[in-house]
Amino acid sequence: MTETVSFGYEQVSPEEKTRRVRGVFSSVASKYDIMNDAMSGGMHRLWKDHFVHRVKPRAGEDILDMAGGTGDIAFRMEKAGANITVSDINPDMLAVGMERAVERGVDTLVWSEQNAETLTFPDRHFDAYTIAFGIRNVTDIPAALREAHRVLRFGGRFFCLEFSTVEWPGLSKAYDIYSHHLLPRLGKVIAGDEDSYRYLAESIRKFPPMPEFERMIREAGFVQTKVEPILGGLVAIHSGWKV
Repeated sequence: MTETVSFGYEQVSPEEKTRRVRGVFSSVASKYDIMNDAMSGGMHRLWKDHFVHRVKPRAGEDILDMAGGTGDIAFRMEKAGANITVSDINPDMLAVGMERAVERGVDTLVWSEQNAETLTFPDRHFDAYTIAFGIRNVTDIPAALREAHRVLRFGGRFFCLEFSTVEWPGLSKAYDIYSHHLLPRLGKVIAGDEDSYRYLAESIRKFPPMPEFERMIREAGFVQTKVEPILGGLVAIHSGWKV
């Protein structure tokens, strides 16, 4: 039997998921930040600020920001003087980030097209690995977590910001209605792409609950793992250390 993985609520081959995810983000790249503001009421900016505060980037250290194509996390971290490599599987997302870097006059970032499951960086190359709103789109999440562990130096830290499972009953019901009915319509009006945003909503629902994802991080080799729910688990920050 051919192994399948979830693409939203569909089951497809791993190769098909990788191809479709690439297509989704190529389609929405130019409107990605506008849609993030519309979808979250601007709260994604606060979540990302809080995330970077947890990472605590330091001058001179090497950080890999995976699935960070548009530069949102990298621009926040480079202010500390860290050496940031921005990686993404999608060249269209990287192109948006590089254009934004030029507009901001930021020339210290390294941009690299990478598949999170098969990074080309050597072992023990980075002091920190960050991934924000990207891990749920990876075809083989355990493989990506193992790669994160591999490229980190001993004492390196892993941080992931991702949508999760809302545990507040009232908010959970309202969010279900919003994500399944209103979010695709927003995508159609703002980005001209209803299907991609329907997938994004479905991908959130298919992502493992917080305890399960934390277990996956531990199984990849990380220790002292933690999870910090935000807004009852609407989003969560997962972290761990390589020792």
